[in-house]
Amino acid sequence: MSDDRSRCQVSVSVCQNGSVAGLEDSVAVELPVALVYNGVSHAVMMATPADLEDFAFGFSLTEGILGSREELYGLEVHEEANGIAVHLDIATARFMALKQRRRSLAGRTGCGLCGTESLEQAIRPVASVVAPPVPDEAIQLALEALHWHQPLQRDTGAVHAAAWCGLDGEVVMTREDVGRHNALDKLIGAVLKQRLDVQQGFALVSSRASYEMVHKSASVGIGCLVAVSAATSLAIEQAQQAGLKLVGFARPGRHVIYHQPAAEVAPAYHVSGG
Repeated sequence: MSDDRSRCQVSVSVCQNGSVAGLEDSVAVELPVALVYNGVSHAVMMATPADLEDFAFGFSLTEGILGSREELYGLEVHEEANGIAVHLDIATARFMALKQRRRSLAGRTGCGLCGTESLEQAIRPVASVVAPPVPDEAIQLALEALHWHQPLQRDTGAVHAAAWCGLDGEVVMTREDVGRHNALDKLIGAVLKQRLDVQQGFALVSSRASYEMVHKSASVGIGCLVAVSAATSLAIEQAQQAGLKLVGFARPGRHVIYHQPAAEVAPAYHVSGG
């Protein structure tokens, strides 16, 4: 088995039409990634070992561990025998608050309700956002381009993608991971590290739109989330409470708007395909 960090080659047998053939296949790498805050391990996630600085920063923001970029003093990625540890040096006040939350996460491929200990904690208040004017044409253009921004998915067929798209439908950047929450956290981390204006675009995800995906988006001010698959009932409720534009079943030539805030009005122009 050989690997280039996010993918590896394995020998497989393909059974087709009564015959068996051996070949080399690309497989997405999945391994444990520990998030260590001020020397204390807080979470272990199963993730794709790429863009881990973006992942750690995005996760810290969407889980409320950090409130701003300025509260992160340092970040280092260390490869270890059994996985990868991402060490974050954060503000003392944030670290003390984290210790009081008594969270202990383990094992899942990404997570949304990370470390939640009770039903009361499961549904957290959602932040209010301003939905940007995203034209329907922009959604379709971004969807059409998404495939070409998913190199790991094309090679392995095993990962999710989250893309940041401009109001003109241009795919600005994409992050991929075996976990859909991880992919969105990576994207959020990258968008905020580069200080992009979240009012000038929307997030496009290759998965369904769940409560956690809406909550993560709203927590950093993203006002429009577009999903390739369906939205859940709680995701729609969260979008309504947040004032977030929520779109699902984004397919060529068609998409479903689950919630469009009354104040959100798409511009009159048509997006050019050139």
